[in-house]
Amino acid sequence: MTTLRGGSGRRPWTMRRVRALMRSRGPTSTMFRRRIALITGAIAVGVIAVLFAGASDQAGSAFDRFRRAWPWLPLLVTPLAFVGLTWTTRRCAPLARGSGIPQVMAASDDPEAARAGLISVRTVVAKAALTIGAVLAGASVGREGPTVQLAAATMGISHRMLSVPLRRSAVIAGGAAGVAAAFNTPLAGVLFAIEELAAAYEQRVTLLVLSAMVIAGMVAQSLSGDYVYFGAVGAHMSLGAALMVVPVAGLFGGLAGGGFARMMLAMSAGRVPLSRWSRANPLLFAGACGLLVAGLGVATGLTWGTGYSAARAMILGVDAPWWFGPAKMAATLATAVAGLPGGIFAPSLAVGAGVGNLLRPLYPSDPAGAVVILGMVAYFAGVVRAPLTAVIILAETTASRGLMLPMFATAFLADFASQAICREKLYHGLSAAFALPPRATGNA
Repeated sequence: MTTLRGGSGRRPWTMRRVRALMRSRGPTSTMFRRRIALITGAIAVGVIAVLFAGASDQAGSAFDRFRRAWPWLPLLVTPLAFVGLTWTTRRCAPLARGSGIPQVMAASDDPEAARAGLISVRTVVAKAALTIGAVLAGASVGREGPTVQLAAATMGISHRMLSVPLRRSAVIAGGAAGVAAAFNTPLAGVLFAIEELAAAYEQRVTLLVLSAMVIAGMVAQSLSGDYVYFGAVGAHMSLGAALMVVPVAGLFGGLAGGGFARMMLAMSAGRVPLSRWSRANPLLFAGACGLLVAGLGVATGLTWGTGYSAARAMILGVDAPWWFGPAKMAATLATAVAGLPGGIFAPSLAVGAGVGNLLRPLYPSDPAGAVVILGMVAYFAGVVRAPLTAVIILAETTASRGLMLPMFATAFLADFASQAICREKLYHGLSAAFALPPRATGNA
């Protein structure tokens, strides 16, 4: 038998052992193909996230030009668009409705079965197109949640192309890579995977999952440039000021975010009469939601779309009307329960900026941008109950790492306050509507 020389005290390298290693770890092995599928999928996620972001931004700009040219016409167009988008979603792609994050959570329970529905090509193509349609209609939606569903589906496609089973870890990697690429925040992707996507069944993130997030983030950054989502604000706050602002921002923002989550879950679960009426009359309800969104948009001129511009202005110190936060929350809730696709990440950050702006008169001597950022952290943590993700997203999207300690204190206080209003986590509660029927499977 041919023997290859090995190191001292090591097992000799026989040809049989070499062949066995090639079968188990070589280019034709499942392990090797799985890694290639994950890397390829992560690269594709970065590209798709950038293209989807560009298309969404173009759609938002197109609507902005439209409503400036015809200020009153959205009162007709937006409700009709809500009805059309809801009808199309219900008829053609019912699994594309809503954010996309609950779908990925449900898909993680049985990834192979989910490839035929929750994260199928048909579902996510419809998701992308209908979300852009919602942005064109002026709906208060974000692209980040849909990007998560698109990213998980992309991982499913890459695994199918290389004929390897789709595991839960790959679905988590895809979803978290979508967050990383959408916001250009790799650390936030890691924490979102731990706090939200993986919380239901595991509290670990493998090296391959981390690699997928980093690769997707690097691809997105190379295509769109080294940008900071809200601009490099670099806000700071003294310890004395933080001791005054943090308790108020944490409690106020957390209670507001918990209230939003409770209303969404109540509508989703059918626990209120309005929800039962909406299920019996889905298109009429969608039209009413669209009319509310249009009415708020026409009356205020500020609540359309993601709210990115308004949030960025407030972070930079521009004052906004006191009613912006409540009005944007109402527009976001109406959009979210209407039954059309679209996320709540970006609109929730805009509402949070409005919360922070409400607190600014209480602390006139403190940096306005820092107070607004703490309001954003508090409200976002109250809505999604993921305090670490909230802190890292705001730290990375504003380059305000000097505000980390007050942000952590605010986020954990907001999470505590939110539980007093809504004990169930929002995305976990919403994912129940997309739960796959149980089947015998050894997928892990």
